[in-house]
Amino acid sequence: MHFRELAVPDAWEITPRQHGDDRGVFLEWFRRDAFTDAVGHPLALAQANTSVSARGAVRGIHFAQVPPGQAKYVTCLSGAVLDVVVDIRVGSPTFGTWDSVTLDDAARRAVYVAEGLGHVFMALTGDAVLSYLCSEGYDPGREHGVHPLDPDVGIDWPAGIEPLLSPKDETAPTLREAEDAGLLPSYDECRRYYAALRSTR
Repeated sequence: MHFRELAVPDAWEITPRQHGDDRGVFLEWFRRDAFTDAVGHPLALAQANTSVSARGAVRGIHFAQVPPGQAKYVTCLSGAVLDVVVDIRVGSPTFGTWDSVTLDDAARRAVYVAEGLGHVFMALTGDAVLSYLCSEGYDPGREHGVHPLDPDVGIDWPAGIEPLLSPKDETAPTLREAEDAGLLPSYDECRRYYAALRSTR
């Protein structure tokens, strides 16, 4: 598998090697050793999630307080989504920057989102199935969001698809409001947390 760091530091696109024949396709979509070599520390697995989304469904921008935050390793098992990572770490040189990867059941790429980064996706097809490996379990008291259509973030969502948001995401604060409310992770705190993870390698 091939790892490519995105324009948002500490987020990675992972492209697997697929082996196909007349029976179908086989691939490894996660390998602990390859992940550790690329990212610098292993991925602790605490929870695995699956979401099934209608075309146009937008889920995010979601993040958790650091420490411990919640890192995610995401792939699309069926259909297609536009997967987006946003740097919401206050003090980061790339604060407010976003990058995207199309995840689908053809290239079968994955995206790794480190703790403290914002994550959001839009389903490009009906019944788009995403699977997530998470470093921490869901904790509603530590989970937060930023509005995915915030013009200051300026994600370039695909034209011709009407965004479908949950009530929670529809009422999420803008990036500036979340920063003013002290909800966003600190870049320095995140860097210290990443260093602690690397020390356990």
